[in-house]
Amino acid sequence: MVSLGCPKNLVDSEVMLGILKGAGLELTADEAQADILVVNTCGFIGDAKEESIDMILSLAEHKKTGRCRKLIVAGCLSQRYKDDLSISLPEVDCFIGTGEYHRIAEVVEDGFRERVLVGLPTYIHDYTTPRIISTPGFYAYVKVAEGCSNHCSYCSIPSIRGAFRSRPIDSVVKEAESLASQGIKEINLIAQDTTSFGKDRGEGLEPLLKKLIPVKGIEWIRLLYLYPGRITDEVITIMKNEEKVLPYIDLPLQHISPPVLKAMNRQYTRIGVEALMEKLRSRLPDVTLRTSMIVGFPGEKESDFKELLDFVESVKFDRLGVFTYSREEGTPAWSMKGQVPKKIKSGRMDALMSAQREISLEKNRALVGSAVSVMVEGANEDGDGFGLKGRAASQAPDVDGAVYLKGRHVEPGKIVSAIVTGAGDYDLYAEVR
Repeated sequence: MVSLGCPKNLVDSEVMLGILKGAGLELTADEAQADILVVNTCGFIGDAKEESIDMILSLAEHKKTGRCRKLIVAGCLSQRYKDDLSISLPEVDCFIGTGEYHRIAEVVEDGFRERVLVGLPTYIHDYTTPRIISTPGFYAYVKVAEGCSNHCSYCSIPSIRGAFRSRPIDSVVKEAESLASQGIKEINLIAQDTTSFGKDRGEGLEPLLKKLIPVKGIEWIRLLYLYPGRITDEVITIMKNEEKVLPYIDLPLQHISPPVLKAMNRQYTRIGVEALMEKLRSRLPDVTLRTSMIVGFPGEKESDFKELLDFVESVKFDRLGVFTYSREEGTPAWSMKGQVPKKIKSGRMDALMSAQREISLEKNRALVGSAVSVMVEGANEDGDGFGLKGRAASQAPDVDGAVYLKGRHVEPGKIVSAIVTGAGDYDLYAEVR
């Protein structure tokens, strides 16, 4: 199994692995030894699509030179381009959409004849669905909802993943209990819009958190992908009062200039965002604020970009990721006038990241001498006197920096207190207390 793309896709891959193992198949990390190869693809933006195609073609070579007798392509790319792919990739034996990944065991059976299994996505797994955790054995992602109903003009997710639909609260809680029994200490709640969790079921994020907090063994609960304007005072209060719920706010803003936000179909304003951030920093003094931005959206003028740059420099996010706009067919933005040249998009991305690098270094240097809670992940292969590597509570897996530790040996998965002794652009250096 090769899993590409976001953590939400990774959870689908882990479910497929669990189902396959439950069906009696033996899993291998050696693609040359596999009889069946599965690629769970990303089809969100151009670079991800290219990576998916390259991986498919690379693995297809094992049908000529290795043991592979069946190549299966699952996920977003299959969902989005099933007709084109079924013609252009004859070496693929089966294409599975985002709503059919639970049928993976059927697909690997020799008698299964249907080559394209792509329909309207409605499925979402629950706590009874088998799953094999592929992340380090002390943290995991928990997908609390699937799909999206926001319909941002640049985004293909609603057509790939379907309408927003939440899992029942009890299903999520029971999965968290199961993960805790396996030694998981940190759960990262994910969805396309986590703040909308439960709204379609007459429930909500607040009651979910209240039921997750008592789960024994879970020490950190992190919320990812929180839509601006939907973070309630009750969620903020829970973060303030409950040590387990980390004061980590991931706001994927995408832009701040009014004309660009309107064209993107993003339903908020700069004034509203700044008021929210002031509230968060006032009520949660230790809050970590993360965001992502898109530069080069159709019609983005130099003045729009300068407003975005000014916003980033003045607000000073703790974490920030930048993407250049990817023109995606089937989205409203595809046909918009004013497409920005690639060179200009790249220059704007570099300028925004350069500004953020200085902000990040400034914030990290301010932490020198203070104590941070760190989840130890294992040995630091680079050494340099810092024998361990981990993440602070303010660092989410995969997307943020790391903490490099020295001092006494600590087993992976342990949460320790450490004194920050040095700072890099994105990483911290510390000594275990």
